[in-house]
Amino acid sequence: MARPISASHDKRRDEILDVAAACFARQSYPATSMNDIAAACGTSKARLYHYYGSKESILFDLLDRYTQKLLLIIGQAEARAERQAMDERAALHELVRAFLREYETSATRHAALLGSTQFLAVEQREIILNRQRDVVAAVGRFLRRAYPQRLNTNNQTAITMTLFGMINWTFTWLRPGGPISYSAYADEVIGILEQGLTTEAPKPGSSAGA
Repeated sequence: MARPISASHDKRRDEILDVAAACFARQSYPATSMNDIAAACGTSKARLYHYYGSKESILFDLLDRYTQKLLLIIGQAEARAERQAMDERAALHELVRAFLREYETSATRHAALLGSTQFLAVEQREIILNRQRDVVAAVGRFLRRAYPQRLNTNNQTAITMTLFGMINWTFTWLRPGGPISYSAYADEVIGILEQGLTTEAPKPGSSAGA
């Protein structure tokens, strides 16, 4: 019978993932070696192999856990909205805030998701990409319920990706302790949604000044 994995083993794997994510963000996934990760963890490469068999397995575990966390955030937001009887817009706004709360503490993991998924094996990459597709589809449903007069089958994906464009790259420029907090930025994003999606959609071929 296999010996059960101890809580300390899982805790150490969590610590390795945190360090590896920082290494990938700092010097890119291809440029990072197991030696680099071991040195940053303050351990030997041999000891690191006790927890992970390869750099690729570290990357997959990192992205596997992170994408599951993003789906969990969506489920929690849906449950909270139902429990508190929020209207559809309030539910979407709560989801935006929840994502940005997560992004504030997961910048390096998010950077790995957006910049290193292509380095996974085909089967593993498809798992992560399917989770990302699930996240996009779920946010699209939140948006369409919140602004049914503006979203339709033709523009739902475009507007959903516009929202992700506003929040997904915050790890490149939004810093804790900077002139605007993640919480304040969430309010800015929500304000843009409210101002942009509560007005009538522009007709094809029209211009803002027409």
